[in-house]
Amino acid sequence: MRKQEEKVLLYQFSDETVLAIKSVLSKLGIHTVVLEQDSWRQRIGFLLALKGFSQSTAEEAAWSFPHETAVFHNIKGKRLDQVLQALKDGGIAHVRFKAVTTPFNLHWTLGRLCKTMDKEHAYMMERDKKPQ
Repeated sequence: MRKQEEKVLLYQFSDETVLAIKSVLSKLGIHTVVLEQDSWRQRIGFLLALKGFSQSTAEEAAWSFPHETAVFHNIKGKRLDQVLQALKDGGIAHVRFKAVTTPFNLHWTLGRLCKTMDKEHAYMMERDKKPQ
């Protein structure tokens, strides 16, 4: 069985950070895709250039999500730990908003994925504030 191509989508990172991340990931044989500002309208599967996904022309209400976001495809478990450690060792600042693709979220727009991560992050921040 052929190993599936590992990819990372990068959204809203500075050019300097993109170069640093690409340098680390290329050494691990991972392909990076730098997304345009308006990519939030597109489905994750389309952004990854997967078969069966076409460009969306649906109009979605504009929204604001100013955070750097990384989406990992075909990278999970110990391999994901290895990749995150390599980024840390490479001097890349902690990326708060990151996700791993699933059969479900491949059909979501990047905007929906970001909104979901934002809600989860807010929930976890609130939960961590509560005394035990």
